Amino acid sequence: MVVVVVVVVEVVVVVVEKVVEVVVVGASVVVVVVVVVVVVVVVVVVVVVVVVVVVVVVVVVVVVVVVVVVVVV
Repeated sequence: MVVVVVVVVEVVVVVVEKVVEVVVVGASVVVVVVVVVVVVVVVVVVVVVVVVVVVVVVVVVVVVVVVVVVVVV
């Protein structure tokens, strides 16, 4: 009877250790995925801001050129 209890306790300990390993690995994967998603979002935001700034600069340059041409002519 004691042997059976010891074997069952050992099996439970091994199973709990494996579950903890899986949870730790799973948590690591979740952290990596969250970091990757945050980096991608930051990169997309930076690209959008750069595109908006370039468009604004182009529009300002075009407006200035049109104004100069109209004033000169």
